[in-house]
Amino acid sequence: MRDYGDTIAFLGEWGPFQKSIFFLLSLSTTPNGFVLMIMVFVAGVPLHHCRLPQLNYSSTFLELNQSIPIEETEGKSFLSSCTRYRMTEENTPEFYNDTEGCLDGWEFSTETYSSTIVSEWSLVCEDAWKVPFSVTVFFFGVTIGSFLSGQLSDRYGRKLIVFATMAVQTTFCLLQAAANSWELFCVLYFFIGMGQIANYSAAFILGSELLSKSIRIPFGSLGIPMFYALGYICLPLFAYLIRGWRMLLVASSLPGFLYIPLWWYIPESPRWLLSQGRVEEAEAIIRAAAKKNGVNAPDVIFRAEDYMELMETNDKKKSKHVYTLLDLVKTTNLRNITILQMIIGFVINITYFGISLNTSNMDGDPYLNCFFSAATEFVSYGLSWLFLHYASRRFSLTFILTVSGGTLLLIKLVPAELNGLAVFLVMVGKTAITAAFCFIYVYSTELFPTVVRNMGLGATSMASRIGSIISPYIIHIGKYNKIIPYILMGGITTVTALLSLLLPETKDEELPEHIIQVKPLRCLCMKQKPTIEYETNENTRAENGHQLSV
Repeated sequence: MRDYGDTIAFLGEWGPFQKSIFFLLSLSTTPNGFVLMIMVFVAGVPLHHCRLPQLNYSSTFLELNQSIPIEETEGKSFLSSCTRYRMTEENTPEFYNDTEGCLDGWEFSTETYSSTIVSEWSLVCEDAWKVPFSVTVFFFGVTIGSFLSGQLSDRYGRKLIVFATMAVQTTFCLLQAAANSWELFCVLYFFIGMGQIANYSAAFILGSELLSKSIRIPFGSLGIPMFYALGYICLPLFAYLIRGWRMLLVASSLPGFLYIPLWWYIPESPRWLLSQGRVEEAEAIIRAAAKKNGVNAPDVIFRAEDYMELMETNDKKKSKHVYTLLDLVKTTNLRNITILQMIIGFVINITYFGISLNTSNMDGDPYLNCFFSAATEFVSYGLSWLFLHYASRRFSLTFILTVSGGTLLLIKLVPAELNGLAVFLVMVGKTAITAAFCFIYVYSTELFPTVVRNMGLGATSMASRIGSIISPYIIHIGKYNKIIPYILMGGITTVTALLSLLLPETKDEELPEHIIQVKPLRCLCMKQKPTIEYETNENTRAENGHQLSV
């Protein structure tokens, strides 16, 4: 039986069919850019102080100064957000020198945001922890969604999961806009996180299986990421025009309904259909693609008996060769690769989401800061594509991480009056870490052997999700000192850049098929030999009598 790629080679590489799939599937990920970063504005923290029955927010600073203590942060004076002077008698303008909490609630400025979940539910002072926890709940949903999406798409098909998860994301965003409590908001945000990552992953898989080999890398490194960045860059524009959090969520949800007609233009993956024995459906899709490309399809494209035999063979192999997560740590070489990749993914996610979600804490206009942060994504994906094509993997990853970590550490040295320079350094760091975010996925694919590649990528992904779960709390530190988050992120990113030097080079080399073929770390002067027992196990697992060398 011929290889699937050879069988459909008559379609060509880049015809109208491939172009429409590339564009439509990439376009389907645009709302993800909205959903992932929208908390920058939905959970924005307006200027606020204790509510005073005898005064209002429009009172002069001098009047408020008589009833609210002054605090200094980074050389600037602010009215205290959580305390006020204790009143001598109720509803009189006289106060004691000692302080008390905000017993009558808070007054929030509407200069930047007309409303946020912070101002609506008073998520400040002793309840300030609820803001980063809301984002953490979202990333918990992302973690569960990334775990389930692969299994669901393998069982029910790529196309169904793409549209089902898009519906979940859109529907729960609309419901979230009507949430009447912080607790309900978080529950809904969990399901939005599940839908967001599952939609992105399923679209990536479907496109990779529908497009030819030469188009897959541009699709994965430019197509889907660029349209995600398009949604991200539209977010600050929408948020600037819509200052209330509820209407902003509604506006970000509505584009999801525009994708309903795509159901009739995006086909199911023929590869998946063949794996399920649905040969006639797969052949119908390929014939429709041939017609769209203006080429003639052969009389018989797929022979049903060949694919039924292949399914039986695969079932036998699955029952005979069962790899588990323990295989990732049984041999020294693979164990080292797994641990290093988990550390790198963990740190990249902390820094990427830390910078992206921290734009509201930066000096300057939060809408412009978010716009600049989104704009760097376009530059980052272009740089990642160039590095993947023209530079070695080790040098590229180390260089990108060093630039990101170094620029973030330099922010500490920037004088307070040069706020523009500090923002510029943050954006350079954001550009570099985003490039690493895209780059590391391809590098990981080349490091793990075929027999455990999915499990290796899954372990790396889980470590990365832990990093994203932690990132909101690093941002929360910025409420008290804006420099510390950058020092933390810059420090761990720089250390990770040094660790990445230990990884083996994989550019222009054949992908490892078996665990025995995994390369040792570069710091080892001797080739790592597997144990005799494990070598025997590997040989018994090798397909078709493949000979493995020690």
